Amino acid sequence: MHDLEPMAAGGKVHLAFAMSLDGFIAGPGHDMGFMTRATNPPGLVQAYIEATGAVLAGRDGFDSAIGDSRPYGGAWKGPIFVLTHHHEDADPAEDVTILSCALEEAVHIGLAAAGGKNLQVFSASIGRQLLGLGLVDEIDIHVVPVLLGDGIRLYDVPGGGLIHLDRDGDRPTETAHLRYRPVTRVRR
Repeated sequence: MHDLEPMAAGGKVHLAFAMSLDGFIAGPGHDMGFMTRATNPPGLVQAYIEATGAVLAGRDGFDSAIGDSRPYGGAWKGPIFVLTHHHEDADPAEDVTILSCALEEAVHIGLAAAGGKNLQVFSASIGRQLLGLGLVDEIDIHVVPVLLGDGIRLYDVPGGGLIHLDRDGDRPTETAHLRYRPVTRVRR
């Protein structure tokens, strides 16, 4: 796989997830413990922070956040929009706007608030819906060398249609080839 170009702000609807090798972006109950195995190239998180102008989150993820946690360990500051069907019982928080509207409208609101920077989507469910509507500009996946076996999948659409992806950059679409060895494997 080639290295990603530095993240640039450009008013994109952007999905960026660390994902287990078996396709989960969180464990059961939004558990993110697997992230202790994640490593990032130098400057990656800072590039995301600088390119992000607003965040669009789902209600389940927002409700499962620990305390008053914020994206990127609190290093990112800005408007967060939480899209929910049940706005009446959402807990208010600083810089958080609870939205109960059509997804397209939530994207419009988020992009306007992002001020020319990217709208970062922090929700597999919202990401799936946006992909179905053709509203995602870019997806970054960071594969963490773990198998979770259960949890929240990046893209889970039983009976859903195929979505083709092209690699970013000047390289043609190609399959990513990964090779791992289980840490606990039995020596023969």
